[in-house]
Amino acid sequence: MPVARPEPQEPRVIAHVDMDCFYVQVEQRRNPALRGQPTAVVQYNDWKGGGLIAVSYEARGFGVKRSMRGDEAKRVCPGINLVQVPVARGKADLNLYRSAGSEVVAILASKGKCERASIDEVYLDLTDAAKEMLLQAPPDSPEEILIEAAKSNILGLPSDASEKEKIVRAWLCRPDADSEDKLLACGAIIVAQLRVRVLEETQFTCSAGIAHNKMLAKLVSGMHKPAQQTVVPSSSVQDFLASLPVKKMKQLGGKLGSSLQDDLGVETIGDLLSFTEEKLQEQYGVNTGTWLWKIARGISGEEVEDRLLPKSHGCGKTFPGPKALKNSASVKGWLDQLCEELSERIQSDLNQNKRIAQTLTLHARVSKENERDSVKKFPSKSCPLRYGTWKIQEDAMKLFESGLHDFLEYQNTGWSITSLSVTASKIFDIPSGTSSILRYVKGPSSASSPAIPDSSSVPEDPSLDNNVYVTPSNEEQCEPSTSEKEDGKKYSAISAKQCSANEAKRISKKFPEVKGTSSILKFLSRGQSALHEKRKSDGLICSHPGLESSLEASRAEEHNASAQGADRSSTNCGAEPSGSNAWMFNVEDIDPAVVEELPPEIRREIQGWIRPPKQPNTKRRGSTISSYFPPARS
Repeated sequence: MPVARPEPQEPRVIAHVDMDCFYVQVEQRRNPALRGQPTAVVQYNDWKGGGLIAVSYEARGFGVKRSMRGDEAKRVCPGINLVQVPVARGKADLNLYRSAGSEVVAILASKGKCERASIDEVYLDLTDAAKEMLLQAPPDSPEEILIEAAKSNILGLPSDASEKEKIVRAWLCRPDADSEDKLLACGAIIVAQLRVRVLEETQFTCSAGIAHNKMLAKLVSGMHKPAQQTVVPSSSVQDFLASLPVKKMKQLGGKLGSSLQDDLGVETIGDLLSFTEEKLQEQYGVNTGTWLWKIARGISGEEVEDRLLPKSHGCGKTFPGPKALKNSASVKGWLDQLCEELSERIQSDLNQNKRIAQTLTLHARVSKENERDSVKKFPSKSCPLRYGTWKIQEDAMKLFESGLHDFLEYQNTGWSITSLSVTASKIFDIPSGTSSILRYVKGPSSASSPAIPDSSSVPEDPSLDNNVYVTPSNEEQCEPSTSEKEDGKKYSAISAKQCSANEAKRISKKFPEVKGTSSILKFLSRGQSALHEKRKSDGLICSHPGLESSLEASRAEEHNASAQGADRSSTNCGAEPSGSNAWMFNVEDIDPAVVEELPPEIRREIQGWIRPPKQPNTKRRGSTISSYFPPARS
């Protein structure tokens, strides 16, 4: 149910820009030969010529309507050009139209807060831009008014066509107008300028409504189409709403509007003026009652959201008549295709806009066999969204099975599906300063390793359980400090290179090289003493130095073993060499059962550290990595 919003304290200038039969315009830009010709865009299915989704004004002159099928449109207008929507995965592919709409949005957003409401319509809050114009360059000369602005339709002005442009110019430049009308006049000029830019840069025409709130701007944007704009001064609001049918008002096209007609006898918005706010609250609740009382007076506090990107992504398919789905196998086949498209779109959104969707929802229209008029609807089902095509497919099928179970209510009866869709919603920007958790297990030397992508890249398959992206409390700890990088007083650059070369030869003789792999030490190596001290205090004191000092550590291990005669499995392998870059851990804390799950080349390397091998620990452990590293022994 609609809810009343608080009214703004100062007057606003809001515009609603609506593209003129946009799908047709996109096709006419692709094929200029269609310009000026009766044209319609039809859906991908071929039943009776396909369903019309957009009709040019030339075709409308012959009586063609969007409710028609392609075959009927040809009978009404034999010369009509029917252009089919692109097809992908057996359904309509609207990416062409989405991209064209983005071109328009980029232009409109240059003048104020912009809310993309759909592929072909946008809300603009031009209050600040109008104030700036009124302060710096107010319209004070009728002759200097832009021609497109002079063609505006202003409600409440005389409708003399021969004098219209002259009257409009005079209204836009009135020196005695109140501040609200002056702002509105500036808004009308700004919208006219934007519409001219859209035409010049994209070849698309659009219509617009300009008012003091979103509700009125939306209502009048389509009054004078195509390629025109309509302005609603405050003094004309009541006359305009007095005769407006209830069903024309947004949010009154359904049950609420029918209730107003049936229960209160309200046919127009003006009829609502005869009811007190208390009466409307008594009938429809406090919030909705207040909302109805306000819209009858042209009052709306709904704000323009600063949003250029969609709030959700959805993919759907209808199965009319004999095409209805009647078994789980056919449902799964179509769900897999819908989920594949959805996965591509949300992954593209993540890559381009750094946004993550968090909820997956399945909608369906289902009927039981022999119960075509069943009141019970198929319940929509939602779950947390997991990125990755196969994961989305798996979850969507589980949602369908759950919904079907609830819909059938344990009845063993047949069913058929006429509509199926999946939606990704609750899309949020990734907060600045966050990155993939892979960043924290990647060593400085692993940038070239194919095993772990660069931290700046987008994860291919993030799970949305708050474990993928982490905000570092001290991001500078992720890289070695300058002093540590330059810590070479004890060893020269030449000797360091020789040491690395000797170490590489030693390792290559001990373990055969596997192409495309790298040592686990590359992912565990760290070059800062602060991190080592923290691990030392946490009990993760080590016996294995980093790659560049592993040779020295090996010699220290042999020396300790021979000097003390102790069991190597319980010997702590020497102190960390001064100035070395080491990531330390205790060999005794490594569970061989876990080692067996690692890749072969890393498993062989670790097994070289653990001699003799320990018996697998069959103790039940937790799900966190810390469970594999027991507390340090005293």
